[in-house]
Amino acid sequence: MTAETSTLERERLTQVRHSLVRPLFGDDIALAVSNPLGNPAAPLAEEVACLTPTAVPKRRNEFAAGRAAAHQAMRQLGLPVQAIPVGENRAPVWPQGIVGSITHTRSCAMAVLAHQGEVRALGIDVEEDKPLATDLWPAICSDREQDWLRAQGDPGQMAKLIFSAKEAAYKCQYTLSERFYGFEGMELTVDTAERRFSARFCADQPPFAAGECIGGRFAIGAGLIVTTAELRS
Repeated sequence: MTAETSTLERERLTQVRHSLVRPLFGDDIALAVSNPLGNPAAPLAEEVACLTPTAVPKRRNEFAAGRAAAHQAMRQLGLPVQAIPVGENRAPVWPQGIVGSITHTRSCAMAVLAHQGEVRALGIDVEEDKPLATDLWPAICSDREQDWLRAQGDPGQMAKLIFSAKEAAYKCQYTLSERFYGFEGMELTVDTAERRFSARFCADQPPFAAGECIGGRFAIGAGLIVTTAELRS
C-alpha cells in the first residue's frame, strides 16, 4: 500500500465514521471526526502548553487529533478557531458561549460542540470495538448490569458499551456539576433495539439528584463503539 493509498483509506474511514455518528445528534450540534494515525493539524500554542514535556508521541497525536476535530466543529458553528486549554481537572476549558466534548482513541478522535443556550451539556465517548475483559466487569458494572450482560449475545461488547456510555454521561454531567465520582455513581438501562441508554444517578451529584437520568444514544460500526449524551434546557 502506498502512502497516498493509505491516506485515502484513512480519509474514507473517517467519512464512514462521521456518517455513523452524525444521526445521533440534532442539526444544532456540530460534529467533527479526525484520525490520530494520519497527520492532524498541530494544536494551538496555548493547547500544546497543556501537554506534559514527557508526553509520548501516541498521546500527542491523539491530543492533536481531538483539538483538530474541535477546531473543525467551531468552524461548522460559524465561529473563529479558539484555543481549548486543559483545566486543573484535565477537562477541556471551552470558550465562553460554547458547550462541547472531545474523545479520542488510538484510531479516532471526535468532537461535538454547540452554542450554549438550548443545549446545556454534551458528552461523547469513542472506544475501539473490542470486548471488555470479564475481570474488569465488577469495577465498571453494577450487579444488575452484570446480570443483563450475561443475557446478551455478545456480553464482552456490551460491557464495553456500558463502559463507554458511563464515560459519555459522566462528561455530560460534569459540565454542570464539576463533580467526580466512580463508575458506581451511575447505573445504566440499555435499549439495544433503539440504540439508546439511560444513565441513572445512584446518589446526589448537585445539581443532579439521586434517581435523575441522563439519556444517551449509541452506534456500533467501522471498528468503533460510540456513545453520546446531551442535556437540553
